[in-house]
Amino acid sequence: MFTNEATSRIIGILSDSFFPILKAGLYFTIPLSIIAFILGTLLAFFTAIVRISNIKPLIVLAKFYVWIFRGTPLLVQLFILFYGLPNLGITLNPFPAAVIGFTLNVGAYSSEIFRASILSIQKGQWEAAFSIGMTKSQAMRRIILPQAMRVSLPPLGNSFISLVKDTSLAATITVTEMFQKSQQIVAATYEPLWLYVEVAFIYLIFSTVLSFGQSLLERRYDRTVAK
Repeated sequence: MFTNEATSRIIGILSDSFFPILKAGLYFTIPLSIIAFILGTLLAFFTAIVRISNIKPLIVLAKFYVWIFRGTPLLVQLFILFYGLPNLGITLNPFPAAVIGFTLNVGAYSSEIFRASILSIQKGQWEAAFSIGMTKSQAMRRIILPQAMRVSLPPLGNSFISLVKDTSLAATITVTEMFQKSQQIVAATYEPLWLYVEVAFIYLIFSTVLSFGQSLLERRYDRTVAK
């Protein structure tokens, strides 16, 4: 049973810590997620295009990249970038190291989303495009990619939401995002249970808002394609 004094203390700690943790989320977690996702999606798109091309050396290189980053833990990748590279004379600040690590990880996973989406389009679509005189690049740009984007939107949205939660790993390389901020407050207050519940609740708020935005984006894209 909690005494009134203990309950008041916990409520006071949670109320005092809520906005500092939220601020860390708005200043670090969300920007880190957006930057890494945009860069990672661009990298993923070009990796997927390479994977379905006929340029064998680039295909081998793209496969090797995807194999490495899908086959090793994200935490280990961040540690190599931040703690390992200084042994080679390459020192990165925490935030750029996190951006690079998350970008490369997102690029590897999302490239498979793009590749599968493009390959899911029926061959008849290609044949129809060629029959009206389109080149392969024109068919890809005007016919295949718009349809592939519709297929890839849900998994890409899920990937972004997962990325927002995965940014908590950036705390291990001293990026002051939400989880790192909550750890600092825990060290000062000795209330790990309630503070970690609080930061989990804030992550839940972010994920819920993003899920709602994803649904709106999918519906809007469906209406655009339908026109």
